[in-house]
Amino acid sequence: MRALLFIVPLALTIYAFIDCLNTSEEDTRHLPKIAWVFIILLFWIVGPVVWLFAGKARRNAATGTGPSSWQRGRRQQWVAPDDNPDFLKSLKDDKDARKAEAEAESRKAEKAEAEEELKRRDGGTGPDDKTPPTS
Repeated sequence: MRALLFIVPLALTIYAFIDCLNTSEEDTRHLPKIAWVFIILLFWIVGPVVWLFAGKARRNAATGTGPSSWQRGRRQQWVAPDDNPDFLKSLKDDKDARKAEAEAESRKAEKAEAEEELKRRDGGTGPDDKTPPTS
């Protein structure tokens, strides 16, 4: 029985502390969030009880005071990558970018080969030319 007199307030304090830390600054009432943390930790039994009743803006679904339509719109359900059109589009964009980069490299190589061939034809010297250069 004596253990309950210690464990119950400790559990209540831990719960209130974690609840306070996870609550956004907009949902805290009356005081800044940091003040609530100090109240919960300093006033061992009273602090958590006051936090639970007065510190957090509670929403009740039965009365319609739940999240606003803006907040409901922000929530998104998890979608598998193969069903997510944004993810698939990003894969396609990555693939297109790599393809364009490979094509640009290919064009650069072809251009370099063409310039090399032109130099060989104009100058008559090149790596395959067996005739010695004339001076």
